[in-house]
Amino acid sequence: MNTYTLNLDRAIEMSNDQFYQLCRNNPDLKFERNVHGELIIMPPTGGETGRRNSSLITDVNIWNRQTRLGQVFGSSTCFKFPNGADRAPDVSWIRQDRWDGLTAEEKEKFPPICPDFVIELMSPSDTLKTVQAKMQEYMDNGAKLGWLLNRKDRQAEVYRPDREVEVLQAPSSLSGEMVLPGFILDLEVIWT
Repeated sequence: MNTYTLNLDRAIEMSNDQFYQLCRNNPDLKFERNVHGELIIMPPTGGETGRRNSSLITDVNIWNRQTRLGQVFGSSTCFKFPNGADRAPDVSWIRQDRWDGLTAEEKEKFPPICPDFVIELMSPSDTLKTVQAKMQEYMDNGAKLGWLLNRKDRQAEVYRPDREVEVLQAPSSLSGEMVLPGFILDLEVIWT
């Protein structure tokens, strides 16, 4: 299955509420919007990617339940970024004080906030260049730490603000550093 990008320029101008309603009316599809207002239609993940995504979110959730430092979100949560894009990372986390700063209405729809931490797990329909650009967009919009996991090449890319991307070949684990203090992700479940 392929990802499709529709250029709606001069054809349709979609407000934030209309985009939200489009997503609600089509729950079997996953939509994002890039900074140019283009509509991105992504296929559902396959079994192997879904299984690994589930493991990732479980690990982050267990850590978060122990620390109670923030809120964890899965790939079906879309966020409205400061640059105007609407993005849904595979796994994301927001510090509790930042989440508490949103209104109840903002929390209910597509929260107007960029997560502090994101994980993207490459699926067969992804291109490396596209997901790398998405990771940089997270950093440009306020994320403090991001991991791009490419299981095909057994490679992890670590993104931090104002730093070069760190590329690791088949690491056994990744640290949440100061963003997710004490969190260590065991990558064997991703690579196998």
